[in-house]
Amino acid sequence: MKTKECPSCAMEVDAKAKVCPICQFEFPKRSPWITWMAIFLVIIWLLSYIL
Repeated sequence: MKTKECPSCAMEVDAKAKVCPICQFEFPKRSPWITWMAIFLVIIWLLSYIL
């Protein structure tokens, strides 16, 4: 099982958890468009480096 550390209480919680069960810290949600934009920019950077 993958885990992540809660920045509030430093406990290891399930990676899919939206809220820490210990301190109720709400993990921020990452928008999918940010991930796709980062992938796009890396591809553009690689293409410009190769060419």
